[in-house]
Amino acid sequence: MYRRILVPVDGSSTSTAGLDEAIRLAKNQGAKLRLVHVVDEYVAFQSYDISGAALYYAGDLIESLRESGSKMVEKAAARVRKHGITAEAAIFENVAGRVADFIVAEARKWRADLIVMGTHGRRGVNRLVLGSDAEIVVRTAPVPVLLVKSAAPGARARGKKA
Repeated sequence: MYRRILVPVDGSSTSTAGLDEAIRLAKNQGAKLRLVHVVDEYVAFQSYDISGAALYYAGDLIESLRESGSKMVEKAAARVRKHGITAEAAIFENVAGRVADFIVAEARKWRADLIVMGTHGRRGVNRLVLGSDAEIVVRTAPVPVLLVKSAAPGARARGKKA
């Protein structure tokens, strides 16, 4: 039985599919959710040459990422509350590591029983180039991980046409 379900959220449709599955599980199991979002500052700094002006613009980008992350987490929390489920939320800032490492560390710290997350299901060169946080989480998590693949356009999802 799952009592503590960790759910990484990033605002994407794939992440929302994972959140919806976590909500279904939480209702069924009487579990509470912990929503986790990682503001990836590392990506912002990779986009800029580190000079005075570029640092200023990178700072603006990071602040924008923080604000949008907070709004996105609140929207996800409201979605959870709408179903009468208890949810906590945490936002982390990444400056040098992998997002997956924050997810796994939080699962340990919060003593999660399960991690539920969306995955794009990338394969081949796309996975090699873009990496896979989901794959790293599966390999390093101390608890079971449920990966939820969002339906591709035109595909059937849960018996309904997309």
